[in-house]
Amino acid sequence: MTLFAPLELRELQLKNRIAVSPMCEYSAKDGHPGSWHLVHLGSRAVGGAALVMTEATAVQSIGRISPSDTGIYLDAHIEPWRAIADFVRDQGAIPGMQLAHAGRKGSTAAPWLGGGKVPLNECGWVPVAPSAVAFDTNYPEPRELTVGEIDQIVEDFRTAAHRALAAGFQVAELHAAHGYLAHQFLSPLSNFRTDEYGGSFENRARFPLRIAQAVREIWPEKWPLFVRISATDWKEGGWDLQQSIELCKRFKALGIDLVDVSSGGLVPNVKIPVGPGYQVKFAAAIRYEAGIPTGAVGMLTDPAQVETILTTEQADLVFLARELLRDPYWPRRAAQELGAKLTPPLQYQRAW
Repeated sequence: MTLFAPLELRELQLKNRIAVSPMCEYSAKDGHPGSWHLVHLGSRAVGGAALVMTEATAVQSIGRISPSDTGIYLDAHIEPWRAIADFVRDQGAIPGMQLAHAGRKGSTAAPWLGGGKVPLNECGWVPVAPSAVAFDTNYPEPRELTVGEIDQIVEDFRTAAHRALAAGFQVAELHAAHGYLAHQFLSPLSNFRTDEYGGSFENRARFPLRIAQAVREIWPEKWPLFVRISATDWKEGGWDLQQSIELCKRFKALGIDLVDVSSGGLVPNVKIPVGPGYQVKFAAAIRYEAGIPTGAVGMLTDPAQVETILTTEQADLVFLARELLRDPYWPRRAAQELGAKLTPPLQYQRAW
């Protein structure tokens, strides 16, 4: 049974193929995770997932999506993250951190506060981007990054990775999807630069590839490094699958171990054919064409569905998001349905 077979990535072994997808909780204070994050992430580890990923965790204060996002841009963030990583590991799961920069989608309110831009006098900031073009009419207008500032962000990713290691994380994932900063550089729909970071595919790919190289240089050779990408913008003239395949070949050459394949998020009001497993075909294409392990994500809810994805070699790992919000114990339920054995914590064994 592939779903509950271990997965070897470098010298790290995941006990099964189920990963908790990064999900923003909008519940941090000045970038510090709190008790909510411990319970949220810890309960998914207790539930049986093999890899528990943090939400998009900012490498700069202005790299947060909202003022309530988590960060790893201060040394003071290390200790609260360590408590979470330790608990996750104690449950037999691997703690992973997604390193991120929101770019032009930063300084926005939590969804339950209506989203949209946060004013400067209400803890907001001026976001940065490849080009000074806002994501949408109700988003803040970003400032175009200088080359020196781009260099600094690359270094901030490197420093953030050092802090993630100090906090006890064993997997890092670089966020280059969903319309955040690295994706903004990749897509012609958001990158209008005329210097070495804009125009051609090679130029648009330069920033995310520099981040990958910088983090891989300091991330332990024995531990894996992931990248999350949006395989397509779902809009003519934007980022697409073929460019994604070419990018993933370059990621592989730099030592990236797995590509977490999502889609969309760069531009508003696009029509996306959402349905069960609607993004799996992208993971399969990248896995085959780029020759790199992939993770599938997006409306994966049924144990038989995800088992089929894995046994037919469309992906090596499945990332579950909203289904794990509905049911943190989904892996245990899936094991029962598929006839696999998933040992519960000692404290819960009397219920099995």
